[in-house]
Amino acid sequence: MVWHDPVMHETELKFQVPASARVAVAQAVAGRTPARRVRLQAAYVDTPARLLAQAGLALRVRREGRLWVQTLKGAGADGMTRFEHNVSLGTGPDAPVADPSRHAGTPVGERLLALLASHSAEGLSVRFSTDLMRRTRLVRSEHGVVELAFDEGFVAAGDGHDHATRMRLCELEIELKRGSPQAVIDTARRWLPRHGLWLDSRSKAERGDMLARGVAVAAPRTAQAVALAKPQALIDARRQVLRSCADQVVVNASQVAAGGHGDEHVHQLRVGLRRLRTALQLFAAADADAAAVACAAAIDDGAAALFRSLGGLRDAAVTDSAFSADLAAALHSAGVAGEAPLASAREPGAAAAAAAVPAVTTATALVRSAAAQGLLLDLLAATSSAPVDGESARESPPAQPPKTRAVLARQIARWHRKAAADAKAWATLDDAGRHRLRKRIKRLRYAVEFSAALFPTGRVRRYLRPLRQLQDRLGEINDVVVAIVAHRARADADPHAMFALGFLAARRDALLAQVEPATRGFARVKGFWKAR
Repeated sequence: MVWHDPVMHETELKFQVPASARVAVAQAVAGRTPARRVRLQAAYVDTPARLLAQAGLALRVRREGRLWVQTLKGAGADGMTRFEHNVSLGTGPDAPVADPSRHAGTPVGERLLALLASHSAEGLSVRFSTDLMRRTRLVRSEHGVVELAFDEGFVAAGDGHDHATRMRLCELEIELKRGSPQAVIDTARRWLPRHGLWLDSRSKAERGDMLARGVAVAAPRTAQAVALAKPQALIDARRQVLRSCADQVVVNASQVAAGGHGDEHVHQLRVGLRRLRTALQLFAAADADAAAVACAAAIDDGAAALFRSLGGLRDAAVTDSAFSADLAAALHSAGVAGEAPLASAREPGAAAAAAAVPAVTTATALVRSAAAQGLLLDLLAATSSAPVDGESARESPPAQPPKTRAVLARQIARWHRKAAADAKAWATLDDAGRHRLRKRIKRLRYAVEFSAALFPTGRVRRYLRPLRQLQDRLGEINDVVVAIVAHRARADADPHAMFALGFLAARRDALLAQVEPATRGFARVKGFWKAR
C-alpha cells in the first residue's frame, strides 16, 4: 500500500551534540519514561553531476523500522523551514528504487521533475547512505508541541564498507509538530546551554554530499544579492534583507562551530554580522512596537559583541595582504631575517582586544558560546516565515511601494551626507577619523546593495563605483595602520620591528596620497535616490 503525506513543509533546527554530552542528551530525551527508539537506514540519490545537491534538493529512500518511505526535501525561505513530501512504500526486505515521479503534483516534486527533464542524460544513483538509531519524544511549550529527535550513527559514502568513507553523526533535532515556530526556539534556548549544543545549518544530505565528494570543509558563504520587489511592504522588505544576512551568518557560524574552518569562514561571518547590523539600522522604521524594537536591539548588541570578539582573535592570524609580501621583500633586501609575520586584524585597536581574550579562546569556542548561540536563535526567530511573539495577531500592512522606497532613500541620504562630509574633510582627518569614514562607507555600501532593486540600475551602478573604490583604498590604509600599531607594541623587544615601522610609515604616506582622488570622486557622486 502506498500513501502520500499531505504535509508539505517542516520547521526544525538541528544541533550538534559533543561527545561529552551524548549520554546526558540521550537520557534527557528519554525522560522519565522510555522514549520511542527506531532504526533509520536511508539511501540518498543524485546524478553524477550532483544536480539535486546544487539545486538544494535531497531525494532519499529510508527504512523506518519495517516501513519504507521515499522523501523529497527542498530548501525553504528561511533557516528553519524546508519543503518536504513523503510517500510510504510499504514493507519488504528489499529497498525500493527511488522514483521522482512519486512526488509529481507537489511544488518541490515539480521542481525536481523539471530539473531532471532538462538534463535527461543524467541518471540517478545512490551517492551516500545513513544508518542511525533515533530516540524521540514530544515536548509541549507555551507556543506549541515539538518533537525531540536524538540521532546516533553514521553517514557513509558509496556502499559504506570502507571506514575511511564513514563519518559519525550525533545530533539533536527539534521539529515543530503543532503551533508556532517560537516553540522550536524556546525549546532550543533551554537545551543549548544545558548540554553545550551548537546550531548546525547543514542537513544530513549536505554532510553526506560533502563526504561523497571527499570535501572536509564547506565553502564559506558569501553575501548573496538581494532583489526587493517594488510593490513590497516595508516589513516584508526588512524580513527579506534580514534573511539574506542570516543565511551568511548562520552558514559560516555552523562551519566555524564545527571546528573545521579557515580564516575566510571567520571573515565572511564578520561580514555577515556587519551587514546584519546595517540592515537593522536601515529598517529601524519597520519596528512598529516595543517588542520588535527590543528584539532588534538584542540582535544588534549580540552581533556587535561577536563581531568584536572575532576581530580580536584575528590579530594572531597571518595576513595575506600585498604589503606583507612587500615588507618581506624589503626585509630580505636589507638583510634583516627572522621577522615575524604581520597581524591580520583589520580594525584599529584589535591588537588590544586580542590581548584581552584568554589564550585558550578560539573562533570555534566563541561561536559555540551561549551568547553567540543565543544570537543565532534570535536571528532565526526574527526571520522565520511564520509570525512569532504574538505577531500573528497583527496583519501585515498593505503593500506600499512608495513608502518602502522613500523610507530607505531617506536613511541612505542621511548616511551619504555624513560620509561625504568626512570625504570632503579628508586632509584634516586623523587615523581615527579615517577609520570612522571607512565604517561609514561600508555601512553605506551594504545599504545601497540591499535597496538597489528599488532604484534605476544605471544610477545605482554609477553611485557604487566610486564608493567601492574608496572603500578599497581605505581598507589598504587601515591594514597598514593596524600593522604599525602591532609593530610599535613590540618595538622595544624586537629590533626588526623598527625597520618594519619605517617601511610601513612610508607605505602609509604613499597610500594616503593615492586615496585623495577617491575621496574627491565619492564626494562628487550624485545620489541615485533623488527624483529626476
